Amino acid sequence: MRQDSARISGIRFRSTALTNQGARIKRGGGCHSTALDDWRVRLVDARWFRRPRRASFRYRPIDFVDIASPLGTFILTTTRSDLPRWKVAVDVIIEDLIAQQAELRALIAPCGDIEFHAPTPCEGWDVADVLLHLAATNELSASSARGELDHLARGFVSMERDRDQTVDEAAAAQVASEREIGGAAIAKRWEASAEELVAEFRRGDPHRRVTWVSGKLSLHTLAATRLSETWIHTNDIAEALAVDVTPTDRLRHIARLAWRTIPYAFSMSDATLSGPVAVHLVAPSGAQWDFVPDEPTVTTIRGTAIDFCNVAGRRKTPNQTALQGEGPDVGNVLALVRTYAK
Repeated sequence: MRQDSARISGIRFRSTALTNQGARIKRGGGCHSTALDDWRVRLVDARWFRRPRRASFRYRPIDFVDIASPLGTFILTTTRSDLPRWKVAVDVIIEDLIAQQAELRALIAPCGDIEFHAPTPCEGWDVADVLLHLAATNELSASSARGELDHLARGFVSMERDRDQTVDEAAAAQVASEREIGGAAIAKRWEASAEELVAEFRRGDPHRRVTWVSGKLSLHTLAATRLSETWIHTNDIAEALAVDVTPTDRLRHIARLAWRTIPYAFSMSDATLSGPVAVHLVAPSGAQWDFVPDEPTVTTIRGTAIDFCNVAGRRKTPNQTALQGEGPDVGNVLALVRTYAK
């Protein structure tokens, strides 16, 4: 292994190449690629990714590999040479969603009636109920990805308010009305919904705005949201079955989603955010993940990725973790951060 360097418009980048020859990286069309032996390496300008619209200040979308420059942060990933540039980042999320689904599939494969009725941390729901909820929301997500819900400009929240129901109450009612089909049938329904969801994400344009709970979001963000919910409920089911699940670096997408939606979480709670928030986390692999805004940071959160994601997923309170921080909004950030709609 050796370090090769290249210059793009006077800016020096460093990359590890499996080659003994220097790498020349040319700028063109917003995408910079170089052939390194049998590898194709693509640097994708991070400004292709949308910033949260609710934020009063700009967040720099950081992800996957930290290659910083005055032009912004870039994503480094191996990819097929014919892969469209806008598919690079979302394909990583889709592959991690598939891996998360596989982990859940392995948990429920040996389940019988007794296991399907085991109570979970979701109050009033057993394993089958949680799986049914995941299947239903997968199906709804697939419909949204196809554009079938585009007429709901304000998202599903507007529908629930019209019926004087919260999102949680609507979810509980849906599960109660369909749970009688039994655990085995529910597992088959979830399996079909998981495959359908992945297929729709692969077909869709990740930048297209689609409908979700509280309004419109990109298909890219919806994919991260589905990964987050699948991870949360995988852990709920694992706890019900007394199975230990080892955290993985798939948490990066979930942690980044929680960080990017901090302004949204504050707005939904009518709370005031004093300024940009930075989050510095230690990954399950031991890597350092730094989510940093463009403007000077006002509040900083530090800790492990698993703690941060469990707090954002409402599976632990901040006091049950080792998360720490500095700044005026530490308490509110940890109280309000989430990976799903309120």
